[in-house]
Amino acid sequence: MTAPEPIDLGRVQRECYAAVVSDCCDALGLRAQTLESGIVPLVGEGVLAGFARPVRSAAVERAPERHYGREIDFIDSLLPGDVVMARCTPPAAFWGELFSAAARGRGSHGAIVDGLVRDRARVGSVAGFTLFGRGARPTDSLGRISIAEHDTAVVVGGVTVRRGDLVVADADGVVVVPGDVAPEVVDRALEKASAERSSFSMLLGGAYLREVWERHGVL
Repeated sequence: MTAPEPIDLGRVQRECYAAVVSDCCDALGLRAQTLESGIVPLVGEGVLAGFARPVRSAAVERAPERHYGREIDFIDSLLPGDVVMARCTPPAAFWGELFSAAARGRGSHGAIVDGLVRDRARVGSVAGFTLFGRGARPTDSLGRISIAEHDTAVVVGGVTVRRGDLVVADADGVVVVPGDVAPEVVDRALEKASAERSSFSMLLGGAYLREVWERHGVL
């Protein structure tokens, strides 16, 4: 069997979007791949696409001897194309400006946090970095929450995320595609997105919705 072509993240960002990727997951029977609606884009625009690096934090009662040690090790291990997928326990902010700068420097284009973030205005100055979260709070994580595990299966926004899963996110929300079916989903999504662009042009030109549906089979 021929190995699938590597996923072109740049093309996914240019030509796809969360809704069409979700539709293609549905077509394969994967009908629960979108994160809960409360996790929204807080910094950045457009489409974020990358490969999941799951991480989970938990509440702690005191700061560790090595301040931010687990967070430093995790962020320093990021690779180009990685997207941080974090499940965090309130009440503190798990992610902020310097974490964003460090992640971007490693080649990551974004973080999706099922929890709180901070430094939103300053994260906005990190070019090419997108940040999702449930909200913002200036409270620091030190002595309040700390990474408990990473690169294991973590439930983020109600979806189980594994390292290497494809993540596609935009203003509509976040879709997580299991890694073993990601190439097929991307192929389907590129085809469907092209059909939707043609349908859009036809509809603006006065075509009937019935006609467009019969021709392209997309809505």
